[in-house]
Parts: sequence; structure tokens; C-alpha cells
Amino acid sequence: MKKLLLFLLLISFNIYAQSCQDIMEFVKSKSFGTAYTSYNSDAISKVTFYEVYIDYQTHYFAIVCFKQEYSYSCNEYIYKVAYDTKLKYSLKYMSSAGEAFWEYINPYRKQLECSLDFE
Repeated sequence: MKKLLLFLLLISFNIYAQSCQDIMEFVKSKSFGTAYTSYNSDAISKVTFYEVYIDYQTHYFAIVCFKQEYSYSCNEYIYKVAYDTKLKYSLKYMSSAGEAFWEYINPYRKQLECSLDFE
């Protein structure tokens, strides 16, 4: 069922992506993102929000960059989010990027099945 939903989403994008990495590359190629960097967070390095216009509809995405232990690089995961997620996240991330992530982005983890699995 999850693969069917991902396939249907990809058809709506008019591409035939094979992985979450392909979806991220597509989203990044179609839009400039708005990035929110979290210097004080232990887990989140940055969240970048994208608006992509596809087939007369606007789709909203968040690419979350989770810090790697003992490294300056991060692992990216993409979430398909609601239109107001960027606003809500931006109002809270300075006090706690982790709380803002759990409250406003993580609830959308099953939209694409490309999120970090915390279980």
C-alpha cells in the first residue's frame, strides 16, 4: 500500500523516481528553498522548506538535515507537509528546533515514507 501511494504521488509529479533521494533532487530542482539553521540543536542542523507547483497545484515539502555524531555533515530526509508548516516551524525553531520538528514536521512522516524512522 505504501509503495502504491508513493507511485501515485510520483505520477502526479510527472516523473518516475525510484527513491527518496530522487524525490529530494526533483523538489530541489523545481524550487528555491527557505532554510532555517539550528546552531544550538543537538539533532537538527537545518530545515529547508520548498513550494513546488505541479499540475496546477502547489505542494509543500520540508527537507530536514539531521546531524551526524562526530561529523560536520548531516543526513537529509524529505517530508511532504501542509501549507502552513513553514510558518509554524519558523515561529518555534529558535527556542527548540527539536520540539518544532516533533510538533510540526514529524506528523507528516508517512506522507512519502522518506522520513527518519525513530522506532
